[in-house]
Amino acid sequence: MDRAQKREFVASFNKTLSEAGVIVVAHYAGLNVAQMSELRREMKKAGGQVRVAKNRLVQRALEGTEAEGIRDLFRGPTCVAISSDPVAAPKVAVEFAKENEALVILGGAMGAKVLDEAAVKELASLPSLDELRGKIIGLLQAPAGKLVQVLGAPAGQLARLLNARAEKAEAA
Repeated sequence: MDRAQKREFVASFNKTLSEAGVIVVAHYAGLNVAQMSELRREMKKAGGQVRVAKNRLVQRALEGTEAEGIRDLFRGPTCVAISSDPVAAPKVAVEFAKENEALVILGGAMGAKVLDEAAVKELASLPSLDELRGKIIGLLQAPAGKLVQVLGAPAGQLARLLNARAEKAEAA
């Protein structure tokens, strides 16, 4: 990369980091290309992305963002997982790290809050935004469903009563 390309990368990555809901930083030394591609695929499915770049360029891209506090995490071979959903990137990274010991989560950031490894794992244990939306919709629909059951119960009881009377009349 020449200087112009580096400046362009830093500006582009600065914008990406500024818009990110969560940033997870991890060491990836020991992952082969297939494993790294699998991590990228899983992260893309979850709505995030995994980027690998020179630490110095990432540190420059962090300048002026809320996540500037994680600059010191960039030592050695690091990758950055980013997503707008605060749970997506940590969830994928933690699950992948369980399967592949070569991926070591160092920490991250959620807005201006710097996260350590334990905080990233705690975020990963939370339900995703889509799961929460599904639960809320279920809670909103439950009273309406119960109301229909309650209103339909007397009609069902009446139908069973009439059916029983009809069967009793036929038997007699």
